[in-house]
Amino acid sequence: MTEARKPLTDPMAMRALAHPARLAILTRLQTEGSATATDVAEVVGITPSAASYHLRMLAKYGFAEDAPARGDGRERLWQVALGGSFIVSPEPDDRPEDRAAKDLLIKAVRDQAAHEVARAMSDFDREPPEWRAASVFHRTLLLVDAEELRRLNEQIDELLSPYRATVRERAQVPAGARISEAQVSLFPRAERRPHGIPRE
Repeated sequence: MTEARKPLTDPMAMRALAHPARLAILTRLQTEGSATATDVAEVVGITPSAASYHLRMLAKYGFAEDAPARGDGRERLWQVALGGSFIVSPEPDDRPEDRAAKDLLIKAVRDQAAHEVARAMSDFDREPPEWRAASVFHRTLLLVDAEELRRLNEQIDELLSPYRATVRERAQVPAGARISEAQVSLFPRAERRPHGIPRE
């Protein structure tokens, strides 16, 4: 099963999502399913009233929505909105306000990703041997043209797509499956200008 991911173009929505608590809440909904404001507050480390506010903001811009009630239905449940997966990509013809919003959101997502790497590294020695052996932290320099880089991105996306937590049927995953993370950045290196030799 593949997951359609929509390009984000609304600068207001991008600015709203760039808040660290909202990104963390959205990640919680994507990885563990529907939750109340109290549920996500415990994970994110904020008050339930603050979590409720952030959930309403996520809903306002189409990232979250009401989930089917459970139990007696007195608690409001939230879930990721249909099509809640998104792509943010700077374009040459972006208006300045669009580009600023994209840059803000991309930085927020990259900061969250760096935080997850740091958490994984600090906990690495406590992981079971099979998880340590399966983990990879690496960086590869490529020599490609623009078309090859674009095609590589499509191939990686196609490879990862069946494993996305938002679309994979929980009943069909192998025993012992855990939420894991792939971080992919493909981009042309900016030209490095020489720093010059420091004076002694």
